[in-house]
Amino acid sequence: MNNVYTNNLPINKWAEEDRPREKLILKGRSSLTNAEVLAIIIGSGSRTMTAVDLSKHILGEYNNDLHELGKSSVKNLKQFNGIGEAKAISIVAALELGRRRQLTNIIDKPKVTSSKDAYECIQGTMADLDHEVFKIILLNRANRVLKIEVISIGGVSGTVVDPKVIFKKALAVQASSIILAHNHPSGNLKPSQADLSVTKRLVKAGESLDIKVIDHIIVAEGGFYSFADEGKM
Repeated sequence: MNNVYTNNLPINKWAEEDRPREKLILKGRSSLTNAEVLAIIIGSGSRTMTAVDLSKHILGEYNNDLHELGKSSVKNLKQFNGIGEAKAISIVAALELGRRRQLTNIIDKPKVTSSKDAYECIQGTMADLDHEVFKIILLNRANRVLKIEVISIGGVSGTVVDPKVIFKKALAVQASSIILAHNHPSGNLKPSQADLSVTKRLVKAGESLDIKVIDHIIVAEGGFYSFADEGKM
């Protein structure tokens, strides 16, 4: 975005393709930053900040972590100058809808028998992110989804994966097997050397605990890559 748009110029004075609502219509929802999505939700800013600037400020207070923002209450959000009760309620409701969307994916696809099933369990909450997230799908002996857990949230180019965290969550629900999943915000579905390395490490760790790692899915806006399908497990 050009610097001219960062000096509290009203959004209606911005170039049409840079206004969040118009940008969504012209370029699609995946083109929006988190701040721009939040700006659409709150509708307007404060006397000193545009809706986008206010949204950046709010996200910054939560370390740009949408999961942390999702835990915030109406009371907490009202502490921000420019956020009244109506806007705070809109933010909480929007994030709750996103949470329910993720739960719906689990209900709609309770059994995983292929890489496509695994992809459909998580693509709705991962494909359009602008930062990398690593998740695991926990399965019982019948390959039914017990739970989908977020392991780590990173930046544009990577995230940290801790085997201890992964298998602690698997043991907590007595999972028989797990599927690894992470997204590539760049849209490139080719696994990196780090992706290959961490997969081998987790497969080996799972063997010692009798928890099989059956696949690793890379998600991008254009589709998915399955390590199992490509013989990389």
